[in-house]
Amino acid sequence: MSATEWGFEAQHGYFSHDQDPETWKFRATTLPSLGLLEKKYPTDDNLPTQKRQTLGDVNTQWARFLRYVQRINEEDPANKQYKIFYVVRHGQGLHNVKETEVGRDEWNRHWAKIPGDGVTTWLDAELTPTGEQQATDVASVWGLDKVPPPQSIYASPLRRCLRTTALGFAPSIITEPATVPVIKEKLRERLGVHTCDQRSNKTWIASTYPHFKFEDGFVEEDELWKPDRRETIEEHTERTKELLDDIFTHDTSLTVALVAHSGAIMALFAATGWKKVPVAAGAVYPLLVCRSRTKAEV
Repeated sequence: MSATEWGFEAQHGYFSHDQDPETWKFRATTLPSLGLLEKKYPTDDNLPTQKRQTLGDVNTQWARFLRYVQRINEEDPANKQYKIFYVVRHGQGLHNVKETEVGRDEWNRHWAKIPGDGVTTWLDAELTPTGEQQATDVASVWGLDKVPPPQSIYASPLRRCLRTTALGFAPSIITEPATVPVIKEKLRERLGVHTCDQRSNKTWIASTYPHFKFEDGFVEEDELWKPDRRETIEEHTERTKELLDDIFTHDTSLTVALVAHSGAIMALFAATGWKKVPVAAGAVYPLLVCRSRTKAEV
């Protein structure tokens, strides 16, 4: 007897980020055209007339890439689906500055466990002025080099991600009026101990970002963060697989933005078999992900 499960795999051969090194000395940044490689696709010479009206300039690299992904999605939809994720790391936060000041070891030992230092508060950390500019710069990506804006946007409920989303995906640049950011708990940073990762209540979020939507079941207070237990990396990776499964199951969008954290991005890479590549604050990192049906013995 077997049960059906889904696996997730990031695809190689489409973006120059394939060459990124796995080292903490490196930080992946936003590349022109998001690093989409110049290449030909099997679908380049086979475009139905009706789709020309919806894809715009059919000769751009991005339009041809979208067309190709649409085609491979049609080949075996019951067993394989593909989505293009725009993975956005939030801009620099107040907690990032303090960690740099004291060093990672001292940050983890002491400072991360308290809400501030008497001058700066980093509980559910806000963006710094530098982080605000980095988030604003995200908005310039959409439309530049014919990069299409995402059809769906999901954000972590922590303040630094909400602010990055608000600045990076201003309503004026979203092509579909119905596309509004959806707040999802499973996009959060590793849970527990670090006060910068404890979220504000739902009332504050709703009043500060009234044009955002909450996922179903989003509760008033943070019931996930614990002061005395840190979520393991394995648990975080499993949580991220659940996030991906949710998006693939309930969202038909081809292009999806995820506004998250450095640790959450690492969990995404682990969940999809990608390299452990550190992503710079405010950077947009593209990833083509396939969800495929597998069989597991029970």
